[in-house]
Formats: sequence, structure tokens, C-alpha cells
Amino acid sequence: MRTQSLEGKTALVAGASRSLGRHIARKFAEAGAKLVLPWFDWPDSVAEMVEEFSQKGYDFLDYRCDLRKLDEVRCLAEKACEKFGSISYLINNIERGGMPIVHGSYALPHNQEQWQLEVDSTLKAKWNLYTCFKNLLQNNSGGAVVNISSMAGETGRSGPGALFFNDAYAAANRAVRLFTETWARECAPDVRVNEVVLGLVESRHGPRTRGWETMTSEQQVADLVWFLAVEASYMTGSVVAMDGGYQLGGDRVPPYPPGILC
Repeated sequence: MRTQSLEGKTALVAGASRSLGRHIARKFAEAGAKLVLPWFDWPDSVAEMVEEFSQKGYDFLDYRCDLRKLDEVRCLAEKACEKFGSISYLINNIERGGMPIVHGSYALPHNQEQWQLEVDSTLKAKWNLYTCFKNLLQNNSGGAVVNISSMAGETGRSGPGALFFNDAYAAANRAVRLFTETWARECAPDVRVNEVVLGLVESRHGPRTRGWETMTSEQQVADLVWFLAVEASYMTGSVVAMDGGYQLGGDRVPPYPPGILC
């Protein structure tokens, strides 16, 4: 199937310096969209991103910005408006999770700032981007926001995923759904807002991490984000799980009993 052209449109993709965000940014750029790419750390990854996108001839703005700080995000919005005029798509792919198996309890001395870091990067940064770019999005009928969250918001620090998900990270991801539903109401009918709830992804957790056989690829995530942002014109306020059935668990559906009337 032929990919819809996004010539004349602009997509803001947070987290594009890392593998998942870069797959999403590529998907939009290859369809002709201009890109706004905020970044804050991972300088080696940023250099790789800039080199790759420059060689491919993408039209993009890369801008160093701490998305947790509202004033800096306002500056990003001003720069984006100056360069591109408007935004059609906001891909809210930003978080900084801490795995208990690595970091341990928040009560440990080295974790004193971890709780706030997880809340600010997973939740506040998304709100800052939406708040500062809402007007630019509403200037374009047919615009869309896609929030990306984690199944940690559904499972919490329990079950097999307990090694991956800290309490604050799980709570922050739970709250993303409230944003998704509120923003969908607030922006209707001009801008649609949907959410992808991710399970284990290769770039985040590594192939077959700690015994997990089934993971999704970054390209599969990018394809779903594209669908929600560009093609799913009748979807808004929807939350789509992409977790390989993790949340369903291993319970089997038994056959019907014979029944006492048989």
C-alpha cells in the first residue's frame, strides 16, 4: 500500500536521538514531513541522528531543550514556528524510567532524585510539549497527538515486569491516559489525541531480555504511531496496547462445561 504523502506538514518527534524515536521520525520524514527534534542528552546519539538525517536530505530542526522545563519548551515552540510555521503531528515519546533490578529502592542514597526524574520526564515533559504546541496544532485541521506510555501504568511493580518498573514510573504512566482523554476532548474536532501503551521493545530492553522471548520491534511501533497520527481519522481518545498480550496474562479459557440440562 502506498504511503500517504506528508509534504507541507511538520511532525515533532520527542526522543528521536534514541532508537525508537528515530524509527518514528524516519517514518514521517520519508513521507515528506519536516521534523522538529528536541534533544537534551545522549550527545553521541544526537550526532548520529543529525548525520543520518542530513545525509538523507530531511528538512529538520534539532534543538537542545530540557522538556521538563516549561520556559525551554516555549523557546522550542517559538523556534519551530519561525522555521516551519505550524505543527501537524506531536509524537510525545519521552520518558526516563529506572529499573528496580538496576537501581533498587528509592530509599537508597543514589536514588534520591530518581522518583522526581521519572515523574518529570514521563509526565511533566508531555504536558509541557502539549501545552506549548497546542495552538500550533490547532492551526492545522487534521492534526494529531500520539502519547507513548508504558504498560507499567497498568501492571505497576507486580508480576514478571516488577524487575523493570519502579513505582513512580508506573504511576506516571498511569496518569498519561488521563492526559490522552482530556486532550482529546479539549482539541476536538480539529486535533485527534490517541495513546500507544508499549510492552517490551527491543531497543529499550534488548532482545530476549532476561528470558522474554517475544518483543516488538521499533519499526512495528513506528507503523502503529503512523497509523494513529495519519490514517486513523475516526479515532480519538483511544488507548492502544502493543504488549504482545502481556496484560492478558497466561490464564487459559476453558471449554464450556456440559451443563446440567444436557
